[in-house]
Amino acid sequence: MKTTGLAISSISASVALGTQSGCAMKKKRPNIMFCIADDWGMPHAGKYGDASVKTPTFDRIAEEGVLFNYAYVSSPSCSPSRNAILTGQYHWRLGEGANLHSTLDVDIPVYPLLLENAGYHVGHWRKCWGPGKLEVGGYVDKHPGGKNYQGGFKKFIEARPDDVPFCFWLGATDPHRPYEKGSGKASGINPDTIHLPAFYPDSDEIRSDLADYYFEVQRFDSECGEALALLEEMGELDNTLIIMTGDNGIPFPRCKSNLYDMGVHEPMAVRWGSQASGGRIVNDFVSFTDFAPTFLDAAGVTIPGQMTGKSLVPMLISGKEGRIESGRDHVIFGKERHVPAQLAPYLGGYPCRGIRNDRYLYIYNFKPDLWPAGVPEGATHPMRIHADCDNGPSKTFLIENRDDPAYEKYYGLSFAKRPQEELFDLSKDPDQLVNVAGDSAYEAVRKELSGTLMAELKATADPRIVGGGEQFDAYPYRSGYELMKTP
Repeated sequence: MKTTGLAISSISASVALGTQSGCAMKKKRPNIMFCIADDWGMPHAGKYGDASVKTPTFDRIAEEGVLFNYAYVSSPSCSPSRNAILTGQYHWRLGEGANLHSTLDVDIPVYPLLLENAGYHVGHWRKCWGPGKLEVGGYVDKHPGGKNYQGGFKKFIEARPDDVPFCFWLGATDPHRPYEKGSGKASGINPDTIHLPAFYPDSDEIRSDLADYYFEVQRFDSECGEALALLEEMGELDNTLIIMTGDNGIPFPRCKSNLYDMGVHEPMAVRWGSQASGGRIVNDFVSFTDFAPTFLDAAGVTIPGQMTGKSLVPMLISGKEGRIESGRDHVIFGKERHVPAQLAPYLGGYPCRGIRNDRYLYIYNFKPDLWPAGVPEGATHPMRIHADCDNGPSKTFLIENRDDPAYEKYYGLSFAKRPQEELFDLSKDPDQLVNVAGDSAYEAVRKELSGTLMAELKATADPRIVGGGEQFDAYPYRSGYELMKTP
């Protein structure tokens, strides 16, 4: 394994330690379990008030720990989102790792290997990093998430040496598409009770599609429940820091691969025994870049200086709820290439950045001449039509009915071109449908949010701001299938 050259504090489980945040001294290093779904978004969990989906495991973690109302990914696309989680850095700082189907440079420190160097037993099950080709970045025998235990969490625990803390990534492929059509209704989910976002028409096809999505969310929740039951059986539950969440928004039009809330806003609950008193709801804005420094902090391992995220440990152990840290009053995020969804030979994506606070969402689209979800036909990607949006019944319904006066506005909300700046007042427009960026009444707000966003992008060395952003459009697309050629 190629090392990072960073100082790592390996502390014996028998030695008292304190984390960098100044948390209470603790004699036994905590286990760490990270449970992440593939394409699960807000607000689809019982604890958030969605009665159509059953998530008893997530609800339990929230009740016995901390529920976060404002957790946001770095990017609403799988590889860059997971890269940001592993590295504790915004995806735009990771070179090729900012794109889907990319690689990750082995010289960038990742929290699982830092913990392994500090004496942790490290591994994962099913989907961890990806999709892409790790070996291109220098990973040959070592996965950034540790060894893949095909037998699941139980096999991982059986392989753990005695008295060694563990770090485990429980990764699901649910609720990623494709779905078995009608599986949701067949499982007992009533499509008629599902709350439809305002950017969709009320159609049986879309309701049924969402029910199928809910079914897979429930399956993920069940798998996490089995892991918690094993922790209880082992007597390790209360010494395990558990985070349960998803990697980006739901695989539906105007959600995944978009900077609107249903693309970047995630469910998140944390349990940590007596360290984090239960039943609390936190309204601080947190970024997924905060996970890596949190895990390192909890374990007493030095946090690399290049990590842009900030540890959540002080918040978890504070016993407080609501808005805890005054500086966490907003969050930033962005997107580079999801898939090559534009016309050949252009292989770039639809670059954009956003900032969200309690009342407003502001988005800056760097190339508004491009199609946000990909061209209507003839994309380089094999899906050809609006390829930045996963294929499925909801997408098909909107496309097939785009010329119908009753549905054309819904098609436009998901697939039409967008202006360079978007601003939404969530106090009046929670579904983020009405762009007020050009409204003079909001000019001061637009200017303030734009200034804050650009300043933070500059401070974090975003190539789209400091120079070199064109590199994102030129990186190889490391997929397992061949891209379409120019006709």
